[in-house]
Amino acid sequence: MLRQFHSLPGLIAALLVMVLAISGAILSVDPALERLHSTSTSARQLSVGQLAGRVASHFAGVEQIQRSASGTVIVYYNQNGQAGAEKVDPLSGEGLGPYEPSAFSRWVKDLHRSLFLGTPGHGVSGIGALFMLTLSVSGALLLVRRLGGWRNLLRPLRGTFSQRWHAEVGRLTLPGLLLSALSGLYMSATTFGFIADGSQSEPAFPTHVSAGPALPVAKLQALQATDLNDLRELVYPSPGNPRDVFSLRTAQGDGYVDQVSGALLSYQAHDSMHNLHELIYQLHTGEGLWWLGLPLGLCALCVPLMSVTGLLLWWRRRKAGPNIRHNSPAHRADSVILVGSENNSTWGFAKTLHDALHQSGHQVHSAAMNEWVGDYRNAQRVFILTATHGDGDAPASASKFLARLAKTGLKPGLPFAVLGLGDRQFAQFCQYAHQVQDAMLQAGGSPLLGLETVNRQSPQEFARWGHALGEVLQHDLTLIHTPQRPQTHPLELTERIVYGEQVNAPTHVLRFKAPGKLPDFLAGDLVGILPPGSPIPRFYSLASGSQDGVLEICVRKHNGGMCSQFLHGLDIGAQIEAFIQPNPQFRPASGTHPVILIGAGTGIGPLAGFIRNNTAHHPMHLYWGGRNPASDFLYEPQLKQYLADRRLTALRAAFSQAQDRCYVQDRLIGDALTLRRLIEKGAQVLVCGSREMAKGVMHALDEVLAPLNLTVLTLKAQGRYREDVY
Repeated sequence: MLRQFHSLPGLIAALLVMVLAISGAILSVDPALERLHSTSTSARQLSVGQLAGRVASHFAGVEQIQRSASGTVIVYYNQNGQAGAEKVDPLSGEGLGPYEPSAFSRWVKDLHRSLFLGTPGHGVSGIGALFMLTLSVSGALLLVRRLGGWRNLLRPLRGTFSQRWHAEVGRLTLPGLLLSALSGLYMSATTFGFIADGSQSEPAFPTHVSAGPALPVAKLQALQATDLNDLRELVYPSPGNPRDVFSLRTAQGDGYVDQVSGALLSYQAHDSMHNLHELIYQLHTGEGLWWLGLPLGLCALCVPLMSVTGLLLWWRRRKAGPNIRHNSPAHRADSVILVGSENNSTWGFAKTLHDALHQSGHQVHSAAMNEWVGDYRNAQRVFILTATHGDGDAPASASKFLARLAKTGLKPGLPFAVLGLGDRQFAQFCQYAHQVQDAMLQAGGSPLLGLETVNRQSPQEFARWGHALGEVLQHDLTLIHTPQRPQTHPLELTERIVYGEQVNAPTHVLRFKAPGKLPDFLAGDLVGILPPGSPIPRFYSLASGSQDGVLEICVRKHNGGMCSQFLHGLDIGAQIEAFIQPNPQFRPASGTHPVILIGAGTGIGPLAGFIRNNTAHHPMHLYWGGRNPASDFLYEPQLKQYLADRRLTALRAAFSQAQDRCYVQDRLIGDALTLRRLIEKGAQVLVCGSREMAKGVMHALDEVLAPLNLTVLTLKAQGRYREDVY
């Protein structure tokens, strides 16, 4: 619902908002330009009377003196029937040149304020400001939900830049856009009288004025008592009319000045509504606050970018939406698939399951979780595939599911299976799937399988779940989900380093080069490789960056492992096709804080890449577990070199088949005091290896962190604990 509330105004008002933003950005430069050419820099302690006297010695037929928000003094005069306006030096009263407002600025201002439509156009601009406010607020709420709460609003966003540029730009410009939208909405409301602007409280024109000859303007007491910095406008009496008066507008109030006595008549101080209007006008236009106008203009310039990227995101979500063939009506289906998705990626897995069940002879109905009705007459089983959004929240298409389930109930004993999809980097990994599992059990459902999870849309984990599901259903269920792959690149094997032969755990470090230029990647990113005869890519963490000139991976050979056997069997000079999947959430954060690297087996690959590129010699501590130091001490020569040149601060290796049999978790507990000191200094923890190893590391670190009243979940929430597990 929130996403629709954000998208719909953007789609409807994209062009209007862009016109207002671009014109506003152009106008935001005017106060700074005017300030640059301002003549008020040395006009302190100068009274309006002094200025008027000096102007009188240089100009005849003065009708009006204005002082702009930037401090520029402008004299309007009519001499011998020729009207003119000139900027003047307030210290001397001499003219500095004709005052000619920019025709282009007037044109842009008319476009911005009313779209050249007069009074109705002011209303349209106000509607545009309302749209902008709606987009800003809903966008902020979406970002907060994505990041898991307001406290995380300034934390780094995960994903590639192309995936997060809309949110990144929006986060940077949000304060400026909120200010512009709120102030613009206020200005529109005052234009139509919905909100008072204080202009109604004007002083009454004096009924009695002094008789006699007019005093020289420099001798008028009221003007002598008014500081030039407070002047807004001084309008002179009509020539030859002894009953007319000076009209004086200042920052504090307005009044009339007797041209004979010099007294201030009918003075009216500005009320709070007038002062509020002036402040908001300044905040919206930057007039008088030129330093604010420039950043507001930059924020406005980002609106077209966000409009275009927002439209692209909407189009991608629309194209990626469900296109389910053979979708049986809900009342006829024997199998129901319910999908909880934020960005439609979960629908790809649901479609794969739907097609496999249909091919096996089932009547299948697939729908969003929000469409749960409870009355599935012929349903023999329900499958729920759901992502988790933000800090354990329901995704967009499942936000109403738990309430609907509580209201409608469930057919007693209905078999069900829940599959959670998420990213282990988040502290609340698949938390919503756990909530759904508990709710289905409480409603009386009977689990076909225990709750299973898929990390980072892993096709392998999804296929394993399908195999287990097929065994329960007593027929083969092959779930081959192939996400759309990026463009592949040819790579040629140029070097192989062999480990682990003696302990029956052959592990190879493989280095590839490209016939042309290597694609861009960093250590910790993933390379996807399709083994012959399989449509499912296998992903390996990269131990190098493209700046190293090679693509390096560390691969252990597994019995029955199609891809590992394929890679181990490659000859030097053989070519493969591969693609890069960025993994920006798994890499050392910028800055000088210590980094604790923890891995086991081939998990050392990306960790070695991080150390290799630590040319700034930031503190890096490596904890790694292998089998036997004589046969599979992966990267041993390089690690010793990194210790020598201080790219690696400390190395703590553990070997499970050595004389002092030890695991990496044991090393962590043994170094508890050192680790606590590093954590207190703001250390980041990066873990790479098997899922079982990662669980053991979490338990060990929870024990280590207990005296600090910290847990691994706390570090995850702070963005200081990241995993790449398989």
